[in-house]
Amino acid sequence: MLNLFARASVSRLTDPVGAWLVRHRMSPNVVTVIGTVCTVLSAVTLFPLGHLLAGTLVVTFFLLFDLLDGAAARAAGAEDGFGAVLDASCDRVADGAVFGSLVWWALVGDQHWRGAALLICLVAAQVISYVKARAQAERVKVEAGVAERAERMVVLLVGTGLHGMGVPYVLDVALWGLAAMSIYTVGQRLAGSCRA
Repeated sequence: MLNLFARASVSRLTDPVGAWLVRHRMSPNVVTVIGTVCTVLSAVTLFPLGHLLAGTLVVTFFLLFDLLDGAAARAAGAEDGFGAVLDASCDRVADGAVFGSLVWWALVGDQHWRGAALLICLVAAQVISYVKARAQAERVKVEAGVAERAERMVVLLVGTGLHGMGVPYVLDVALWGLAAMSIYTVGQRLAGSCRA
C-alpha cells in the first residue's frame, strides 16, 4: 500500500543518488548486498542486547539501501531478472534477521507475549512474500494487501524506536497490530489467488 502511494515521491529523492552510484561504478547488486549485510549485522548486534533505539536508527538507515538499489538499476538501465531475484532474497534475509533478533531479545528477557507476537510476524512475513512469489510463478495476479514489507517495517521500527525512548505500551500495540495485519494479508493474498 505504501509502495503505491510513495513510489513517485521517493523516486524523486533516490534517483539522483542512484545515478551518482552508477557514475561511481557501484552496481545495483552490490548496493543490495551491502545494505543487506549491514542490516543483518546491525540487527543481530544491537537488538538482542536491548539497544532498541540505536538498533532502530541503524537498521532503518541500512534498510533505505533497498530504495537505492532500485534507483541504481534504473539509472544503469540494468533492471534484470537476477537483480530482482537477489533483491527479493536479500529482503527475506534482512526481515528474518530483524524479526529474529527481536524474538531473541524478547524471549531471553522473559517477554513471552512479545516474543509470540514477533514470531507470528516473522512467519507471516515470510508467507506473505512466498504466496506472492508462488502466485507470480503460476502467472496468477494477487492483490498487494494491507501489510506489505514497507508497512511491516514502518510499524515495527516505529514501535521499537518509541519503546527504546521509554514510551509505554506502544511496542505491544505495534506488535499485536502488526501480527493481525500480517495474518489478514496472508488471507488476502490466498483469497486473491483463488479468485484469479
